[in-house]
Amino acid sequence: MRGEAEGLIVHLDDDLAVVDKPAGLVVHTAPSVKGVTLVDLLEGVLGGGEAERPGIVHRLDKDTSGLMVVARNQEAHRGLARMVKARELEREYTALVEGHLGSRTGTIDAPLGRHRRRRTQRAVKGAGSRQARTHFEVIETLPSDTLVHARLETGRTHQIRVHFAAIGHPVAGDPEYGSRGRHGLERQFLHSSRLRFTHPRTYEELEFTSELPGDLQAALELARKTG
Repeated sequence: MRGEAEGLIVHLDDDLAVVDKPAGLVVHTAPSVKGVTLVDLLEGVLGGGEAERPGIVHRLDKDTSGLMVVARNQEAHRGLARMVKARELEREYTALVEGHLGSRTGTIDAPLGRHRRRRTQRAVKGAGSRQARTHFEVIETLPSDTLVHARLETGRTHQIRVHFAAIGHPVAGDPEYGSRGRHGLERQFLHSSRLRFTHPRTYEELEFTSELPGDLQAALELARKTG
């Protein structure tokens, strides 16, 4: 493990680790990825799964910050992967979305697949669409935006970002699906703020939370003042 990774780890045991990923860090290598990844930083900590992405059972986009759980051995990887597939790993995000939602709570149920013209993007009913469901709850209504908690029932690529854009309320600052630079943001306002799951070996109920990082907190304060 590299020295700079120590500050990312919020929980560590023999089977798994929970990390608080900063924005700008890619989770694992891919043909288009250059530079250090989270897997590189956690070398010696991760285990199980595929050789090119050891320990990884779910991902965050490069510019989405917050909590992830990773495996340290093959048995833990199998257990965590099973939880993800069975939708037993609770993942809650804090997001600022443009405009005002029509209800305090709701579910966005729309299949997602690859965008048919822009290959880096996803779209509702895109190529190879698979079921996708996002539950949300309004936390605060601001002059021109809404702060929400979004809970994933499924975990498709860009799911929260595409779902809110599809209903006319893109995530603030999203350079691909919304308005780049809104409230001074240099990325989308999306943070993995809560994880809850059962430890795959000890069966202990674990829950972790993460506060908004500084750039998102600053954008939120600006959004509270901006009509």
